[in-house]
Amino acid sequence: MSLENNIPQYDIRGIRLWGFRHMAHFLDYLFADHKVKTGALVAMNAEKVLTIESSPEMSELVSQAEYKYADGISIVRAIRRKYPQAQISRIAGADLWEGLMQRAGREGTPVFLIGGKPDVLRKTEDKLRAQWNVNIVGSQNGYFTPEQRDALFERIKDSGAAIVTVGMGSPKQEILMRDCRRIHPDALYMGIGGTYDVFTGHVKRAPKIWQRMGLEWLYRLILQPSRLRRQLKLLKFLRYYYTGRL
Repeated sequence: MSLENNIPQYDIRGIRLWGFRHMAHFLDYLFADHKVKTGALVAMNAEKVLTIESSPEMSELVSQAEYKYADGISIVRAIRRKYPQAQISRIAGADLWEGLMQRAGREGTPVFLIGGKPDVLRKTEDKLRAQWNVNIVGSQNGYFTPEQRDALFERIKDSGAAIVTVGMGSPKQEILMRDCRRIHPDALYMGIGGTYDVFTGHVKRAPKIWQRMGLEWLYRLILQPSRLRRQLKLLKFLRYYYTGRL
């Protein structure tokens, strides 16, 4: 375990994760002194840990992100097992994004949104403005060509966005954040997968009781049995857990 600005960091399989006690703790850190920090946020779960071990590209992308946090209950339990005194909670990426948007609305922080289908992105913008008065300075749906990327990066830079959220799935969103940061480094970037779909009601999230029990993964598996093969791969992480190889 290491400490940075009094926030503990824990090592799991060679990956350093921030140990925030709860989401408000994380948000207060990111918005300290009423100015949002710069860098990249990456949600970590057992599946991503295993992907990093098998993919040099993903390993490099994640290593470059400043804020790796425990999105999956498996990661929280792994940290608590390896560091019994750890005071850490699961912070779901979808919840963190909503908290980030709410705080951005309160602070007047300029936000740029990337990803999603055109209608989903439009509804996301409308809801963010209506619900939290978010200052959205630009957006781009997920349907653009590689040739349009440079122009997008310039738009983001010109917008003055201090927060950029990217919903494109891994590793596309991590690649885009890495490349965009080279043009516009003065922002906080967050990869959020399908969060826009959840936020606008296009995808149903597990009920709160399932979330509190750490069974959101099981709820998704029941609704999407095709995820079973992905879940079986996580047996390797369980082996790490029970053999003390975290």
